[in-house]
Amino acid sequence: MAASDPRVFFAAERTLLAWLRTCIAIVGLGFVVSRFGLFLHLIALQSPAHAPKTEAVTSGILGLAFVLLGAVAIAVATIQHGRFIATLPEQDRPGEYSRHWAIWLSALVSGASFVLAGYLGLTLE
Repeated sequence: MAASDPRVFFAAERTLLAWLRTCIAIVGLGFVVSRFGLFLHLIALQSPAHAPKTEAVTSGILGLAFVLLGAVAIAVATIQHGRFIATLPEQDRPGEYSRHWAIWLSALVSGASFVLAGYLGLTLE
């Protein structure tokens, strides 16, 4: 039988954190895209003769889609991580290290992303 190897657990933690970073970037991009239509609308109001008519709803919907994609991806990564960690033998898990902290953090970020998506959906013009 192989000796205990906690590196597997820590590799799973790093993978979850990499997914979190990537998905937070997707959520951030979605927010920027969503608000870019508002920016173009404000620019058009400042010089109505030279600026073309902009459609803020299109960028709002596209941005909302990015935010939802990021939120769902965080939730899926969290579930996968939890399932994988549950399959590890007890000797591969560090004794004094809480395995639930990463799952709670990911769930919180996913929930906040869904709240942001709800806000963006309610403020579509």
